[in-house]
Amino acid sequence: MTFSEMLNIGLMQGFAGLSLFAVLLLMGLGLAIIFGQMGVINMAHGEFMTIGAYTIYFGSTLASTYAPHLVAYYFPFAIIAAFIFTFLVGWLVEWALIRHLYKRPLDTLLATWGISLALQQIFRTFIGPKEVSPTLPDWLLGSWAPTEGLDIPINGMFVLGLTTFVSCGVLLALHKSRWGLRVRATVSNRMMANAIGIDTKKTDRLTFAIGCGIAGVAGAAFTTIGSTGPTSGSLYIVDAFLVVTFGGAASLLGTVVSAFGIAQTQSIAEFFLTGSMAKVITLSLIVLILMMRPQGLFASKIRR
Repeated sequence: MTFSEMLNIGLMQGFAGLSLFAVLLLMGLGLAIIFGQMGVINMAHGEFMTIGAYTIYFGSTLASTYAPHLVAYYFPFAIIAAFIFTFLVGWLVEWALIRHLYKRPLDTLLATWGISLALQQIFRTFIGPKEVSPTLPDWLLGSWAPTEGLDIPINGMFVLGLTTFVSCGVLLALHKSRWGLRVRATVSNRMMANAIGIDTKKTDRLTFAIGCGIAGVAGAAFTTIGSTGPTSGSLYIVDAFLVVTFGGAASLLGTVVSAFGIAQTQSIAEFFLTGSMAKVITLSLIVLILMMRPQGLFASKIRR
């Protein structure tokens, strides 16, 4: 095997890892907002991802059944619908349950784990236990070959662009919007934020809902690389928590860096080893680094 062929294989594996990176980053961003900013351990985060994936599937089914000429155009609108729907479900969950459990992390863990199991059963009962896949538009299929022997999947480039757009939007919102100012003030000093007129309860609810909405977008990205079943989201929840913990619980930049590192390490290792061994190597590296730097790659400057 020539050096050029090895380079092309390495690049293709790297681009294959970008799809996993996109899903992990979007999941991690939602968790970083909910866990890092609010201190809520949301074990149902994977199920919000599944809701987003099912939204894409139903959008595909509706377009194929009632408007076949719109199949090529439904996907971006379905992504927006996935965000809105999971945002509304997250708002409802925060209002009905989470708001009663702030400052009780163990209780939030158990409660959201219960929500996770309940949602999985709802998926099985009303949608079915079998995995489903949407009909992707033709423009998401195939690959781009910039040079001979190098094929880059188009869906991977689209998902990467979507992830970049969402990540930049979240960063801008946190640092330039009124909501972001309220979130940062609440995280820094909740009592003082209340004293100056910030409705911290409303801020918490909106923040939780936005984090869930981002998980819905992660579900939309997931449909381009895999099929969706009742337990699809639960398969990513541990990886998502690793991304947030490894990068630094309250650092969005750390979430980006850790998601990229974990996805690329796992993708490249899977080319040379089995999937399980690649997972073991990735987790071992994370454990070793966290032993030397337990606060994560980017420690928060707010909470010391």
